[in-house]
Amino acid sequence: MIEYLYIFLFILLSIMISFIVFILSYFLASQVYDSEKLSAYECGFQPFEDARNRFDIKFYLVAILFIIFDLEVSYLFPWGFYLNSLGYFSFWWMMAFLILLTIGFVYEWMKGALNWD
Repeated sequence: MIEYLYIFLFILLSIMISFIVFILSYFLASQVYDSEKLSAYECGFQPFEDARNRFDIKFYLVAILFIIFDLEVSYLFPWGFYLNSLGYFSFWWMMAFLILLTIGFVYEWMKGALNWD
């Protein structure tokens, strides 16, 4: 049971530190609001227009590329952690996976999918 106590204390300490940092940032940071700060800068268009407006396909493309390479990293962490016990078979399969992803990345790069005009 002592192992669970350590986990509980770690979670409790992390929650306390999060709240302390949040409260300190509220009091120590400058709170100047302007139209630029309150705008929806993530989406690339004004949110107070017609909801059926068309926008550039590059937003979707960037999201899909992020998901693909984010999944690559999620496969690499557990594989790297257990690499010594998995052997050469697992090593070469992961190398084939990385080569395939690298070929896809180079293809996207050459097609200009990563250029933001």
